[in-house]
Amino acid sequence: MNIFDFFTQPANWVGSEGIPGAIGLHLMYSGISLLIALAIAVPLGVYVGYTGRGEAVVAGLANALRALPTLGLLILVVMILAPVFGSSLAFVLPTIVVLVLLAVPPILTGTYSGIQAADPDAVGAARGMGYTKAQILWHIQLPCALPLLLSGIRGATLQIVSTATVAAYVGLGGLGRFIIDGRAQGDYSKMAAGAILVALLALVLELAFIAIGRLVISPGLQRTTRRSRKTPAPPQPQPPAPAQVLASSAT
Repeated sequence: MNIFDFFTQPANWVGSEGIPGAIGLHLMYSGISLLIALAIAVPLGVYVGYTGRGEAVVAGLANALRALPTLGLLILVVMILAPVFGSSLAFVLPTIVVLVLLAVPPILTGTYSGIQAADPDAVGAARGMGYTKAQILWHIQLPCALPLLLSGIRGATLQIVSTATVAAYVGLGGLGRFIIDGRAQGDYSKMAAGAILVALLALVLELAFIAIGRLVISPGLQRTTRRSRKTPAPPQPQPPAPAQVLASSAT
């Protein structure tokens, strides 16, 4: 069976183990993990970006979380929680925990970096107009932070979607089932189909975030971002040619 046959077989499109059911479970794990990560990272990022306190600690923590081995951490958490929970929660909770730890660093970094990168002239003008600190944060700094904040959320979402396949290692569903089961059965077409579905899902979410960014980000910020990307780097001074050096030394 080739990849085309896998996608055209009606049996692969029905039931809880079919393609729609696997995509639904994959999105459920990813969505829950993303919501929990947002609830943790955004308030913490706003606090760090607004006050400037704990930036070094948060940056170090974010780098440490990025370095965690996902699969090894998943197995460790399952071994810890399996004696506590006798149901499928012993496998669902570790998966959510691992995905949340993976998603927190980019959201956290994007949030506090975006707030710190807010235009100081705009902040100063708002302060001169009598805005309170809360009004400056809500009306000036957070809107200016939206490009970096959405970039962090987009990166976290793509990492979650691509990594949620590890749920299949502990017996859960999702698109990772096609990869794990295909490997166990020696069905490489099934494995390739699972990888293609994960990549297509990530591509759809990427396009969705691009559309959301165009809707919620101020057109002025979008133009500024485009100009900063297109502005060429200033020319670097070139060292004088050897002939010029000899001529100047002779004079």
